[in-house]
Amino acid sequence: MGRMVFTNARLVDGDNAPQDAMTIVVNGDRFESVGRGEYANSEGDTEVFDLSGRTLMPGMVHGHYHATYTRFSAAEKLPVGMEAPPALQTLRAADHLRKALYSGFTGVVSAGAPYAIDAACKIAVEQGLIEGPRIVAGSRDVSTTGHSQDGFEWHWGSGMTAQTNIADGVDSFRRAVREELKRGAEMIKIFATPGHGVVGFYKDLEMSVEELKAAIDTAHSRDARIRAHIANKKGIMESVRLGIDIVDHGDGMDQECIDFMIEKDVFLVPSIRYPYEACKIWSGALIDEMRSGMEHMIKWLPIANKAGLKMTLGDDYGAQPLDHGTYGEELEFYVRVAGIPPLDVIRWATKFGGEMVTGNKEDLGTIAKGKLADFIVVDGDPVADIGLLADPGNFLAVGKGGKLYGSRLGDIARRPVAAKASRQPALAK
Repeated sequence: MGRMVFTNARLVDGDNAPQDAMTIVVNGDRFESVGRGEYANSEGDTEVFDLSGRTLMPGMVHGHYHATYTRFSAAEKLPVGMEAPPALQTLRAADHLRKALYSGFTGVVSAGAPYAIDAACKIAVEQGLIEGPRIVAGSRDVSTTGHSQDGFEWHWGSGMTAQTNIADGVDSFRRAVREELKRGAEMIKIFATPGHGVVGFYKDLEMSVEELKAAIDTAHSRDARIRAHIANKKGIMESVRLGIDIVDHGDGMDQECIDFMIEKDVFLVPSIRYPYEACKIWSGALIDEMRSGMEHMIKWLPIANKAGLKMTLGDDYGAQPLDHGTYGEELEFYVRVAGIPPLDVIRWATKFGGEMVTGNKEDLGTIAKGKLADFIVVDGDPVADIGLLADPGNFLAVGKGGKLYGSRLGDIARRPVAAKASRQPALAK
């Protein structure tokens, strides 16, 4: 890949206020320079795109992704992971991952999938067999007999082994985590508590503290990360104390939880758009519990955001009423419903999302010299109108590792730079 130079850009770099009249240079799969000034190239092929004030921002990250979820609902007794043959689920996952990429999400962090489909899709993307974002591959859901995701009726058979790895006892948890890692998982998913849309005794853990510790320690001992479905304060505090990497949902969070997660550098993925939408169309005790948790989180999210807690986008897309491909609507949701400032929600989607993909390594999530060139060119200013990010039709291009997808940059001013011209590089940031 040659150089691409974007001039007259409104830069939303993922971490600071927008900057106008910026020049961003992409060389190969990384940003070569970010700054102000003209640029002319003296080597190789270079294309210059005058953005005329349009926005260039980092690619977004979906931090709670279920690639195989396909139009099922909480109103059904559905054996998640066994409702379709593995090959069909894999094809669906490939379609969903492509939608994510073209929706401006250049990275996804799995929150669980059956049949090692995440790991297979990750390889397929890397080999160029399918188009998709960077993938942090997830595991089956690991938890105890009868836990909230072990919802099979006993007379149906041996249990939901496609989506769930049942473990009882410390040794069994160690084995379950190791099995998932053997299948290619990079992110272990456990159900530490019920709640947030799944049935159970909402104030307790789904496992013993010793089992929880065994799962976390085993994942970390093999350089993997681990996330947990948690919907009460006890679950948050115990999981964070034992070293969990990501708290999913976090219903029941309070100031003590916020402070502890910040101290331990733990991510929160609140994912409250699903309960918000589900509560509009269904009713019953489970929905009442979801509504209570959602309302609690709407109150606490602005406090957590102001305190500096690392949060990312991500929700149960594919579970009705959330369709795959509508991921960008989540940014406006948090601005409108939870009162999070637009620039902060963009930071969730980019800077914090990039850190989640890389495990806190500073290689993604912002536009800066030396970082991987994952970016979006937006026809407009998403800080002024966050709703722009909900419609891929507003994207002139999505870049992943310097490669363009869905590019319409030919629609704007575009000029090659002569191979022998002098070079005046933009100021490096």
